Amino acid sequence: MVDFRKSLLLLAILLMVGSVASAQVVTPAFQCTANAGVTPLVRAEGLAELVGDVVLNCTGGTPTLPGTTNPINVPKVNVRIFLNVNVTSWLLDTNGNWSEALLAIDDPLPINQVPCPAGSGIGTNCSIRGTGATTGVDYRNAVQGGIVYNVFQGQWISPNQLEWLGVPIDPPGTQGTRIIRITNVRANANQLGVSGTLIPSSISMFISATGTTSIPINNPTQVVAFVQDGMTFSVVQGTKFLQCESAGEDDPCNADIYLRYRENFATAFKVKGGIQDMFGQVHNTENGFYNPALSNSHGINRAGLSSQGTRLLARFNAVPSGITLRAYTRSIDNASTTNGGTACGSDFASNNIAWRVNDADSVGAGGSPSGTADWATLSLGSGAGSSTYEVTQDSPFTNDSIYVAIDVVYTANTTSGIPALGTATVNGSYAPLSTVVLASSTAPRPRFFDDSSAIDIFTINSCATNLLYPYVTNQSGFDTGLVISNTSMDPFGTATQEGACIINYYGHTTGGGVAPAAVTTPVVPAGQHAVWTLSSGGTVQTVGGTIAAAPGFQGYIIAQCNFQFGHGYAFISDIGSGKLAQGYLALIMDDTASTVPRTGSESEPLNQ
Repeated sequence: MVDFRKSLLLLAILLMVGSVASAQVVTPAFQCTANAGVTPLVRAEGLAELVGDVVLNCTGGTPTLPGTTNPINVPKVNVRIFLNVNVTSWLLDTNGNWSEALLAIDDPLPINQVPCPAGSGIGTNCSIRGTGATTGVDYRNAVQGGIVYNVFQGQWISPNQLEWLGVPIDPPGTQGTRIIRITNVRANANQLGVSGTLIPSSISMFISATGTTSIPINNPTQVVAFVQDGMTFSVVQGTKFLQCESAGEDDPCNADIYLRYRENFATAFKVKGGIQDMFGQVHNTENGFYNPALSNSHGINRAGLSSQGTRLLARFNAVPSGITLRAYTRSIDNASTTNGGTACGSDFASNNIAWRVNDADSVGAGGSPSGTADWATLSLGSGAGSSTYEVTQDSPFTNDSIYVAIDVVYTANTTSGIPALGTATVNGSYAPLSTVVLASSTAPRPRFFDDSSAIDIFTINSCATNLLYPYVTNQSGFDTGLVISNTSMDPFGTATQEGACIINYYGHTTGGGVAPAAVTTPVVPAGQHAVWTLSSGGTVQTVGGTIAAAPGFQGYIIAQCNFQFGHGYAFISDIGSGKLAQGYLALIMDDTASTVPRTGSESEPLNQ
């Protein structure tokens, strides 16, 4: 009986050992875990923003055997991604909607990158033979018992979906890890806009993998970008001009106007970039992964190539006729915020952050940066024109501000109304502007939605003086004498002006009659005076002419004079000045402050 119990115990131990041994040889199932890696900030204005790569780290499964008689091919998988916004990656070949978005296996070095020769279906062209190696096919090498394809081109399926069909993915077994990278995915960030909460809007990617081998994916939904406003535009130094004074200096360090483009996060401005053929590297340029040495198949050797670096656009509108706008072709360093201040820092000569694109179109597309420091005359049609700049240097570790110098140029000719009066506006934005919100074979990359607002940039004011005589009378035995002096002749070198004055009467005549109609004086030359009384009128001294009388009038007068430095005086007395007399200076209704007065003119308010 004891021997029997010992036999049962021995048998149980043997079964336990066998079970443990059996468990140790069971191969884990092939599965992947998704990881977004670096999640970038993208511009809310952007319609084709590069989102972050998604990487699948895959383990387990049984590597494909090499076969004895006939080769055994690695099982194929269909990989599809879904974004919560439109996919706007470049379509390199519309015959099949071949996209610049790529899938790479095991991050091969540039010399070993072998793209699948995409045809009517990827799966028909991209078979890979099994090797039976403990880590499966060596995707990092170009050749191993036949060509090893390790770069695959996606196809655009619908507004928010891309797909890679028939990708041969060999399970790495228990000895290695298979890396599947999805890169060069562009997205319409403007579709989400900026979050109204403390948590930013985010672009998400969902990944599905099916086929002859089903691949379970842990965490299949990944955040691949956060959406932020990319840029703030402002007019640092607007100004006002007088119609009678010519303008134009062509000094970039003391320009009339400075436009400021400030990036809201350090990677909002990017240069175009060059060859970027290492998978997984972050370059902070407008290019994605780009290797022009790849064998061309449906344009894959152009995948990831941007159209241009970050561009900045100024669109001018309502520019008064007779005005020429000139833009400096290089960005300015340390622009002053006060009119007339020095606008250039000590490193002005080396400031090449952005250059004007002289041959860009009205929305900022086309052409190339100038590279020559000079002034460019803007083409204006019906008061509208534009100027485009491209970022050529940028640091991803600072929030840069780019200043653009603008000069207003004209030769005054008030007799002909040149320049015309009015206020010009400017819209500042990224460029190129576009309305293409889906994947495209022709639209620029990047491209942007226009969310700008017009800002007043400069005003042409009339050279006039508007004088208020608050009380005049020719009633009850009183009369009023009036004088208007044109003081533009002086010892200070002021350009002389001349013009007539319109005398406007507000009040009533004796017995309640209506006020006289407005009258116009003769032209008042520089250094001369218009002198008259309400009772009998008058003349312009040394010139002659007639100023009509306004007998019996009592009220106030507004005189509109077409010269800038006008001053007035009124003298009220009884007839003959025998008993009572009072004189006063006319009030000047204009201003030279930054706020425009009701007259819209600037003059010389000496008595204010």
